[in-house]
Amino acid sequence: MQRAAIVRAAKARGERIDTWYAEQPSSIGQARPELQRLREDARGGRLGKLWVFRLDRLSRGGILEVLNIVHELRDHGSKLETVADGFSFEGPAADVILAVFAWVAEMERAAIQARLKDARAALEAAGGHWGRPRKVDKLMGARIEALKSKGRTVRSIAMAVKIPRSTVANWLSQNPPTKRQTESSRKSRVQLSQK
Repeated sequence: MQRAAIVRAAKARGERIDTWYAEQPSSIGQARPELQRLREDARGGRLGKLWVFRLDRLSRGGILEVLNIVHELRDHGSKLETVADGFSFEGPAADVILAVFAWVAEMERAAIQARLKDARAALEAAGGHWGRPRKVDKLMGARIEALKSKGRTVRSIAMAVKIPRSTVANWLSQNPPTKRQTESSRKSRVQLSQK
């Protein structure tokens, strides 16, 4: 969505995007190799204009980092253009506007993190589980164990219960069959081979 919006905005101004810089999803708190590459291109004079969807897409490191990146781009002759923010980074008021937008983005991120923390605490206090839904509940686990006790392979169990093999293997590794289930499985195989 962001890429399409940038292309439309640049095309409307008769400009073309030559190089894309895109970090992997959720790069908060992680190294940002694409931002590093962008900065190196700016230092090398290979970046004429940088289009971003919104200012907060450029950096999530706070007001100071955003201002440092923008000043670095300017120092190396690069211009910055945003699609959704709707203001210019040129002129004497640009730094004030930048600081306000960066501060708003930082406050928004802090509010989102606080809401997520509160939601997680409430869910866990009510006995819920935070994160992706588990594919194996107690009923499904019992079914997997029953199929395993009959000598079925992980692959055939996964096909029977319609969940990934890795999920079945993970369940079985965390819930090994009891000695009784193993002996019962061994007896049924012995009986099959004797018939």
